[in-house]
Amino acid sequence: MPLSPNPLSPDALLEDLAAPAELLIVQDLDGVCMELVHDPRQRRLEPAYIRAARQLEGQFAVLTNGEHEGSRGVNRVVEQALAGSAEPAAEGLYLPGLAAGGVQLQDRFGRVSHPGVSAGEIAFLAAVPQRLRRSLLERLPALLPHLDGDRRQALVEAAVLDNPLSPSLNLNGLFAAVEGNVAGQQDLQALALELMGELLAEATAAGLSEAFFLHLAPNLGSRDGAEQLKPASPAGPGTTDFQLMLRGALKEVGLLVLLNQAIGRRSGSPPLGADFNVRTAPHDHPSLLELARSAFEPALMPTLVGVGDTITSVPAPGGGWLRGGSDRGFLTLLQELGAVFGTANRVVLVDSSGGAVDRPSHADGRLVGLTDPQDSLRIDASLAGGPLQYVELFGRLAERRGQALRG
Repeated sequence: MPLSPNPLSPDALLEDLAAPAELLIVQDLDGVCMELVHDPRQRRLEPAYIRAARQLEGQFAVLTNGEHEGSRGVNRVVEQALAGSAEPAAEGLYLPGLAAGGVQLQDRFGRVSHPGVSAGEIAFLAAVPQRLRRSLLERLPALLPHLDGDRRQALVEAAVLDNPLSPSLNLNGLFAAVEGNVAGQQDLQALALELMGELLAEATAAGLSEAFFLHLAPNLGSRDGAEQLKPASPAGPGTTDFQLMLRGALKEVGLLVLLNQAIGRRSGSPPLGADFNVRTAPHDHPSLLELARSAFEPALMPTLVGVGDTITSVPAPGGGWLRGGSDRGFLTLLQELGAVFGTANRVVLVDSSGGAVDRPSHADGRLVGLTDPQDSLRIDASLAGGPLQYVELFGRLAERRGQALRG
């Protein structure tokens, strides 16, 4: 059963999360509180959601592979949502937490830092978007000969995400240009892999061989340390995001960073030290669990709630399952931490199939393509109503917990 033995309805989830004295919600962004779109610049946030996050100060943090800053950063979405009604920097209305997989830390006033990241790494990443634009403009005429130059230029501008710490290729718009042509979509995936491979080779030549890795979303898990492409097929587009990320920028490691900070706020001293970050932490689940077990006092552990939308599971050739997805790692670790510390941690999965990007639906309750009968990750609550349902629930939870504090 992919769902927990005792899955919670949205109303039951609200009651469950209103009760704990100490709570930490760790939440992905795209597909969770915002619908998925082809162009990140078209994302929208509800002002009520932003203000609810402010009400949950100290009980809420984002954990995303996107970024806070940059032209496509979520800070621009926050500013647009509040334009004319509030100044987020003055009022502390930015979304706090970790972005770029864990290497971009922000507080609610929009103060950003990059723990563990070197100036040389930042300089290399800064040059990547222009390299990707140039390469795509050279190579796309052969793959998209039916489009004129202006249209290809517009698609390239939408596809190259100039994230400061995780420059990326997003193929959603390009896929739409060859809709229904699976072979054409697979050719675009192959091109994206080739271009990203060239960047990794350039990094090695520049003395940065251990600095970066390639993140694929969605993916089919990892083999020999490399995330595996989910090929486009008649059933769906497969991998659409190709993200050059700093090594160590893994959501599951970021979860431990956020937990270290949360316990530090309660105790006055972060148990793993104030400088603990994803670049210096272990990266495998057993080591992360052991580190948490040895460093964190059970009495100080909050109830953790992990909220995401991107997990995958497809049958493997020859039997078994290929499991992946950019939220799987941190949701699994959060579940394991609950077992180790005896806390009623919750895993919440939001249905992101209603947006512009093709994703599996929760509608029939079977979660096909997301999980499987042998999956160790158990979903405590499935929100088939998508981001709209989650945002409404989030607002109600903020109000309930705010009332409890005031009372």
